[in-house]
Amino acid sequence: MAPVPGSGLAKGLAVTLRTMTRKTVTEQYPDAQPELPPRTRGVIGLFEENCTVCMLCARECPDWCIYIDSHKETVPAATPGGRDRSRNVLDRFAIDFALCMYCGICIEVCPFDALFWSPEFEYAETDIRDLTHERDKLREWMWTVPAPPALDPGAEEPKELAAARKAADKLAAQQQPGQPGPDHPGQPGEPGQEDRT
Repeated sequence: MAPVPGSGLAKGLAVTLRTMTRKTVTEQYPDAQPELPPRTRGVIGLFEENCTVCMLCARECPDWCIYIDSHKETVPAATPGGRDRSRNVLDRFAIDFALCMYCGICIEVCPFDALFWSPEFEYAETDIRDLTHERDKLREWMWTVPAPPALDPGAEEPKELAAARKAADKLAAQQQPGQPGPDHPGQPGEPGQEDRT
């Protein structure tokens, strides 16, 4: 059976008419800011106090867009007769966002939680050289990082919290009156003591 001439045009016009009568969903950016998902990858913020200049982020970056410079400082011994220590001091931490592909590998491999995703995305520049953000600018982005989401109510308690709670409960049990403390070990057979016969 041959199609009716003009049926395709009629279907197309019907779709157009249906769309014209619906409410628009276009967001009028920049007048209205978009509702971003909670895990939006906008820009990377640096929490400088946590950076130990381990260079893991720069080594793992597939684009080689992270630049780190540092120097060593000697820290005097804390106790008499102790040994002086040396530590790395951060001189420069920069990310070239003209090269960055926002893979997040640097954030994942950082063992000291010095890098975080910020949802900010409005950092376009007229000169590509201005897309290399130095540590001062990366620190400014850090203050736009949202708080982590709440844990799932059905999730397991983190091992660190469970160990800390167990240690605190054990210490509280030792501190209760009538319980022997570390200075008064008690006699064999008393509660909390092993009989070593």
